Amino acid sequence: MNDAEVLPATRPLRGTATVPADKAISHRGAILGALATGTTRLRDFSSAGDCRSTLGVLRALGAGVEEGDEEVRVVGWGEGGPKEPGAALDCGRSGTTMRLVCGALAAFPLKAVLTGDPQLMARPMERVAEPLRAMGATVATAAGGVPPIGLRGGALRGIEYAMPVASAQVKSAVLLAGLRAEGPTTVIEGVPSRDHTERMLGAMGASVAASEARGGRRRVRVEPSSLKAVELTVPGDPSSAAPLLVAAALVSGSDLTVAGVGLNPTRTGLLDVLRGMGAKIEAEDTSADVEPAGDVRIRHRALHGRDVGASEIPSMVDELPLLGLLATQAEGVTEVRGAQELRVKESDRIAVLVTGLRALGANVEELPDGFVVTGPTPLHGADVNAAGDHRMAMTFAVAALVASGPVRVSGMQTVGDSFPGFMATLQGVR
Repeated sequence: MNDAEVLPATRPLRGTATVPADKAISHRGAILGALATGTTRLRDFSSAGDCRSTLGVLRALGAGVEEGDEEVRVVGWGEGGPKEPGAALDCGRSGTTMRLVCGALAAFPLKAVLTGDPQLMARPMERVAEPLRAMGATVATAAGGVPPIGLRGGALRGIEYAMPVASAQVKSAVLLAGLRAEGPTTVIEGVPSRDHTERMLGAMGASVAASEARGGRRRVRVEPSSLKAVELTVPGDPSSAAPLLVAAALVSGSDLTVAGVGLNPTRTGLLDVLRGMGAKIEAEDTSADVEPAGDVRIRHRALHGRDVGASEIPSMVDELPLLGLLATQAEGVTEVRGAQELRVKESDRIAVLVTGLRALGANVEELPDGFVVTGPTPLHGADVNAAGDHRMAMTFAVAALVASGPVRVSGMQTVGDSFPGFMATLQGVR
């Protein structure tokens, strides 16, 4: 469905919901499985369109990919490495696929072109091309530093790379390239980003270590390593749980539990901010796997505004549009700064959010690197455009629950990029 009309909530959100498996972990599990020797088994692999793009690219590179009802199995290339693709690698709409695969291929003597859908072809790729060039790979982007990416891999040397922008995707690409480089590779982060790659590398036998440096900077170092296959259960995606949690925080009387959600502390920034705004949240790690996971329960309470600065952005970057919505119903001012990365996602999420919330009646100001929301303000029905962005489509669908009339959201077809069945799940807890 391209458009969807979402009606206001008529009762509290209650019960228990589940969400799709974590996209970030699914991507990484499949790509690292292709780099490993043996068969990696990924239980509860994400069915999102972005992750299916990763599986398609890995198949084109010669990895064995078997999809069952309960797990995905990836038979790795081993020491022989990937085969040279006979055609351009189609990454669909997935920036994670494109950036991480570049890192995975950089050390192998092959040529590849990575391309994708029009939306992906407008996203910045020099940020991953630059460090891979410094390691010795040949990487070309189109004018403006966007895809397609032409890559010729080969012998690499380890580097020490200070990240100019917090990006788990770029960090991961450099670490993957470092697995087969000469000497150690170190990535230095000014603000820590999600650490799924480091956790998984360690579980698969790589020599990897993270340490805090002076001034709060984080250093992640990987030595040349071979990977062994693992079995991993992928937890629920906290970015997919976020729309449901925010919906329950907004709708009076709600008491909702989302089961089996990833609780990696580099991904739980929204939970911390919700608590800081007055929401009642209970979450406990009950997992014994590589990644922490558990149930998250949220009960509606009156909310107040809270500022969010640059140091908090990486742990909740995908959830920031939902925070903007949440702030429209909170008492006082909420200011988000240091979020310029939102400008180069699937859409310019700052501009799309501000335009959409204003159409719904919110008091919101656009900033170069964020936004300011003054609340609470009543929202009304309107037509809003998600600009082909799955995160924005879900944000505006949740907004409808506390509007005075129906909200018609254009661009709902993109929700399957991350949360297939989102509307059915949202309806199921209403």
